[in-house]
Amino acid sequence: MAKTGYGKRSAGDENLHADADFAHLSPRDREIAVFIDHLDDGHAMGYKALAAVHPRYGQQAVRTSLRGLDAAGHVRHIREHITVEDNSMRWVTRTYWSRTPRSAEWWREFARARKGRIVTEDHAAGLARTDEPQSQPQPQSQSPAEEPTPHPEPYPEPEPHPHPESQPYPEPEPHPHPESQPEPEQSAAYLTLADLREADPRMPLSESDCRSLESLAREWLSRGSTPNEITRALTEGLPSAVNNPGGLARNRLETKMPPKKAKIRQKPARRRARVTAAVMCCITCDADERTTKLEDGMCPDCRAEYEADLAAEAAGELDAGYVPDTFLADPEPVYEFVDVARRAAEVRAAGGLRSKAERAL
Repeated sequence: MAKTGYGKRSAGDENLHADADFAHLSPRDREIAVFIDHLDDGHAMGYKALAAVHPRYGQQAVRTSLRGLDAAGHVRHIREHITVEDNSMRWVTRTYWSRTPRSAEWWREFARARKGRIVTEDHAAGLARTDEPQSQPQPQSQSPAEEPTPHPEPYPEPEPHPHPESQPYPEPEPHPHPESQPEPEQSAAYLTLADLREADPRMPLSESDCRSLESLAREWLSRGSTPNEITRALTEGLPSAVNNPGGLARNRLETKMPPKKAKIRQKPARRRARVTAAVMCCITCDADERTTKLEDGMCPDCRAEYEADLAAEAAGELDAGYVPDTFLADPEPVYEFVDVARRAAEVRAAGGLRSKAERAL
């Protein structure tokens, strides 16, 4: 994959996959076109990067085929100037791919339409294209003569008030007795400490002990511990007699305190940006249209080199079916296996080990 914001992008509005998609291309260009067509968006599109992952062709073959695909209208290099909402700016070079062959006029219009587009930063495919939000049309204001006259709403009819003597006096609400007030609900930390006497009779904590240790137990719970884990930490490995349960519980709650949970790192919010400029570049040398004249996505020098190759193939000077070694992918390395025992016997027969390299064997 390319760096964030770079690499292959689909031009969109393409025909569905079919066997005749690239039938108009040469066999080599057709094979590389099918390979590129199945790459994910955001994949690196330099000829070196493509040759590194292509199983059959090397750098020179991919470089030549990219020119052929460019001339056939399947691919274009477009460099876009991005202005992010935090006022940072950068140039992003993408290779736009179209399964359907496009004309040079279509690609020029496509590049012009890139300016002003809203993009959003994405972790996988770079700056992903999004549609700009459509502004809601505001209703047209009417002139005073056209404005309808509002009809006044009728006043609600007054509700009849009953005679004061017909209303019974409200009965006073009974006040609960102080002794009948419910006890305040105890926290989970307090209840965990109070239940220690049931888990182990050697740890009968008093009410004052539970109150003073409640904050420590609450901290255990906030760090992900359960009441059972607190109980187990305070009752495991106790001596046969515990003279100060409150002091022992405080010491264990402080010394065995679990670590704080690691804070979950929030993903950064996606930043919106705008394409403020878009220029087309040469498919091979990256020279853009501001410094040179492009023809079918190629500068004059690259175009002349490509036409010379086509003329040589048409004249029979180059065999279209012949693939030079420099056009093939790098061969798999061949490792030579050495019989270590035999080599050691030869060294001993020659008079012993004379160097560090031989001693290493």
